[in-house]
Amino acid sequence: MHPALSIVFFTTASGAGFALLLLLGLLVPLGLLPLSASFGFAAIAVAVVLAAGGLASSVLHLGRPERAWRAFSQWRSSWLSREGVFSVLTFLPAAIFGIGWVFFGITSGLVGLCGILAAALAATTIYCTGMIYASLRPIYQWHNPWVVPNYLALGLMSALLVLNFLVRLWQRRAPGIAIAAAVLVLVAWWLKERYWRSIDTTSAPSTVASATLLGSRGKVRMLEPPHTEENYLLKEMGFAI
Repeated sequence: MHPALSIVFFTTASGAGFALLLLLGLLVPLGLLPLSASFGFAAIAVAVVLAAGGLASSVLHLGRPERAWRAFSQWRSSWLSREGVFSVLTFLPAAIFGIGWVFFGITSGLVGLCGILAAALAATTIYCTGMIYASLRPIYQWHNPWVVPNYLALGLMSALLVLNFLVRLWQRRAPGIAIAAAVLVLVAWWLKERYWRSIDTTSAPSTVASATLLGSRGKVRMLEPPHTEENYLLKEMGFAI
């Protein structure tokens, strides 16, 4: 695959941003992170900027960005639409959680519940992002059980690294965060290795012979390519060395 820079940025930034909201929503109500207003403002701001910036990048990547709002209506059948719906829903409890924490110093009760709800919605958003690719049966490298776990692990790994940096920036010692970040780096590496091994040891379930039902007549091969000029699939899905 040879993806556009906007898609690379979207996947990396939004994964880290939503995973950071997930961690903040779970760890802050438990008192496992600095509770100062300045830290809360910085952490929430970084998470929102990463998540929103990634989403904006994906919208601008569309051929007709002004029609992006229409995707929300297809949530019954489209993982892309579900991702959009859950990403917007995540910001609502996250806003209540952030306002309560930063401006009123409250991290328990209703504010804490909003943090937990934001965490659950953020996790669901990342899951939907992974399923956009994992649901595509024609591409066996994506229709793979290791795709979604990789999205979740890489998002959490990135978020933990950002969170550890922010905690250290506030001159606080949080060995648990640093250890968790190191563990997630190893877990994400292992999951990525398993994914690569999986696609290297499997092949596409469909071939030209099976697609045309001509396999019983002998070897089937293509006489001409299925395209006449450069197109979207060649630019982003047909990367060749």
